[in-house]
Amino acid sequence: MLRYIAKRILFFIPTLVIITVIGFVISVNAPGDPVERMMTAASSGGEIGSQSRSQVEQKKYWKQKLGLDLPVFYFSLEKLSYPDTLYKIYDKNEREALCRLLDQHGNWEQISTYYNRVNTLYLSLVAFNPAVFNLEQYDKNVVTENFNTIKFEALSLKSAWQQPVIYSKITSVRKLIGGYIFLKEFQDELDSVRAAYQNIMSHETKWKSYFPVIYFYGNNQYHRWLFGDGGIYSNGLLRGDFGTSYQTKDSVSKTIFSRIGWSLFFTVFSIIIAYLVSIPLGVKAARNRGGRFDRISSVILFGLYSLPNFFVAILLLMLFANPDVLDIFPASGVKPNEGFDEDATIFQKIRLTLPHLIIPMICYSYSSFAFLSRIMRGSVIENIGLDYIRTARAKGLTEKAVVWKHAFKNSLLPIITIFAAVFPAAVGGSVILETIFTIPGMGLEAYNAITTQNYPMIIAVLTITSVFTLVGYLVSDILYAAVDPRISYS
Repeated sequence: MLRYIAKRILFFIPTLVIITVIGFVISVNAPGDPVERMMTAASSGGEIGSQSRSQVEQKKYWKQKLGLDLPVFYFSLEKLSYPDTLYKIYDKNEREALCRLLDQHGNWEQISTYYNRVNTLYLSLVAFNPAVFNLEQYDKNVVTENFNTIKFEALSLKSAWQQPVIYSKITSVRKLIGGYIFLKEFQDELDSVRAAYQNIMSHETKWKSYFPVIYFYGNNQYHRWLFGDGGIYSNGLLRGDFGTSYQTKDSVSKTIFSRIGWSLFFTVFSIIIAYLVSIPLGVKAARNRGGRFDRISSVILFGLYSLPNFFVAILLLMLFANPDVLDIFPASGVKPNEGFDEDATIFQKIRLTLPHLIIPMICYSYSSFAFLSRIMRGSVIENIGLDYIRTARAKGLTEKAVVWKHAFKNSLLPIITIFAAVFPAAVGGSVILETIFTIPGMGLEAYNAITTQNYPMIIAVLTITSVFTLVGYLVSDILYAAVDPRISYS
């Protein structure tokens, strides 16, 4: 058996690699800017030092913390005109503009000079304060508006690549600068930008855009995502570190481990309850195939199965958690709003928690009754018609012994397959039910992550669910051989 398990685990390795690659690709190409999200979260959360840093310093800090200052993968296929350091341009619009310029002209040395001079001009304008000059001869509101326009045009030059647009913006900035004596110092910088752009067109090497080249990177975002950066900002996925939450700035792994307990509790216990009810029902229905119990139970169970769990949840809340009808159970949460007393015993905590769990547990369990009982019924009926059952009856065994001692065990294979799904379901939780009942599990966390575009949390749930699915398949294979002697590990 150990050899079989080792072989299956080896087969899981390429699958896990594919899963991590898919998760990483989704995280890299997800819409929105992670740096902007983290800066916003840090400012709203009062992160230490976030207010004292300049915007440029904050962006640099979060790029390093999230690993976005590294190339994406171990290698990249590029054009010969592209440098191997283009990934250092973080802004997507600016990087796209540089790529367009490279496709048009092919001379990175001149293009990088032009980009650096535009960036220098913009940073100089940002650092400049017109208020220190005597502006009595000007309308201050007009000065402020024009200076903001100059900064905006200088910034937009960094993401412009069409020749008419670039010349138009340079001309616009030149005209606005020329209207104020105190801005004359920027005239030379603007002239150097124009000269640098003209130098691009006069030293074109378009032929470089037609030859491919492969660049290799030892340290990259995917490598850091898997293995970490030595514990500076990340320990890596393989060490259980799924990154930083965009919403709370806390470790995603910490949030998952604090939430998964409730999802695991409701999923496992609801499956146990469903099995304890469904298996006897399925066996009894199989023994009385076509009889009154079989027909009545089928109608009732399929009626329950047809009701959506969110509808049943709301209906039960309206009936049994409504002060105007029956105020028997709490409407939300998994413990009293005021919490537990400091000196409360474990039994007192269970007594106070139990009322919060009854309605959610019913909603988790009822829909499985029909599904599991019908599978068990069909499997028992199939086994009852086989030769070994007829042999058992010929030996004089009672019908109860024939069914429960012989047919029952061999009828468990389909049930085992479903039981293996407990693992991934425990991670993902029930998004709808946990949201309705405000259960602090992975379902509610996944819902919040989707609504707030908290991609590290979404990718973590996807990755862990995939891993648990593989574990579920392995467990089911082992249980198959344990239940049915005809199945061999070899």
